[in-house]
Amino acid sequence: MAETEEKVFYVITHAGEDPERASLPFTIANAALVMDMQATLFLHGNGVWLAKKGYAEHVKAMGFDPLKKLLDDFFALGGKMYVCVPCLKGRDIDESDLIEGAETTAAAKITQEMLTAQVHLVY
Repeated sequence: MAETEEKVFYVITHAGEDPERASLPFTIANAALVMDMQATLFLHGNGVWLAKKGYAEHVKAMGFDPLKKLLDDFFALGGKMYVCVPCLKGRDIDESDLIEGAETTAAAKITQEMLTAQVHLVY
């Protein structure tokens, strides 16, 4: 992707305990991707559950597509997802249990991603 491309960075801190807050950033990120923007998600705190294999199939917010569809669309459209390593460890989620496309990382990479984005949204 071009260096001058518009970039939006989403931090997701919720999962099945708040399906609406888990679904909103995927919905907006997918719209950004359709608009030829770069969309990057960072799953942090409880949000890391969304990257666990099989988890998204059970999350559905009223008025939104099922989270599994939003997630599949996100990757199909070229979105990038990072998952917090310390947050995974704190929830006893092994990196081998993550969905395809989820990339583990920690603070330095996330900070760099945020510095290159024009907009940051936290859910």
